[in-house]
Amino acid sequence: MAPGSDLELVRHHLTTARNITVLTGAGISADSGVPTFRGTDGLWRNYRAEDLATPEAFARDPRLVWEWYNWRRELIATKQPNAAHLALTELERRARAFWLITQNVDGLHRDAGSRNLSEIHGNIWRVRCTGCQAVQDNRDLPIAILPSCPHCGSLLRPHIVWFGESLFAADLEQCAQALSQCDLLLVIGTSGVVYPAAGFASVAKDAGAFVAEINLDPTPQSSLVDVSLQGRAKDLVPLLLDPIE
Repeated sequence: MAPGSDLELVRHHLTTARNITVLTGAGISADSGVPTFRGTDGLWRNYRAEDLATPEAFARDPRLVWEWYNWRRELIATKQPNAAHLALTELERRARAFWLITQNVDGLHRDAGSRNLSEIHGNIWRVRCTGCQAVQDNRDLPIAILPSCPHCGSLLRPHIVWFGESLFAADLEQCAQALSQCDLLLVIGTSGVVYPAAGFASVAKDAGAFVAEINLDPTPQSSLVDVSLQGRAKDLVPLLLDPIE
């Protein structure tokens, strides 16, 4: 099938879907200029993200971890939602039932206006108390190094799911519900190698959903999905909405 007809096929399923679920990864934020903070482009003071985004690193040197998160927050604060983020917000507005699952922690989906969403890896603009576990929004730039909880005085940490930690049970439950009930799943800008999100396409497919993938390059999920579109999210996602009224 030609790329153009693949696009038309996804458009058709969008117009007829009763329940739409979307999964997004780093690729959609890359179009806004957000670095991945992993790999060779994620080095900071000779540290890798995998060396800092762990409970052990925070326990050992919370000041260093917070300095890194301050640097990340200051970078992300200069970025804006792109056309793909905005198109998904519009899709949510038009859809009969809609849920967005994102692996990104930059908060750009919320900034774009998305409301029905699960940020399964957390949000860099939220903090969590290491004592009472209270979660609150915080967009301070810079945030105080070693910030304390206003409720109990304990040390605050970024509300991020770190390496070695489990995803929040409530988020997993919401994702399972969205994936099992949708008749269309859009997978946008995700590598398809980080679990459990890498298994979400299979879950939706097994439940009978039509699954479409948008990514710059083929992924391990490309042979599983019904349609795989190659290109930038900011270019392709808005095109999917053109015929939807």
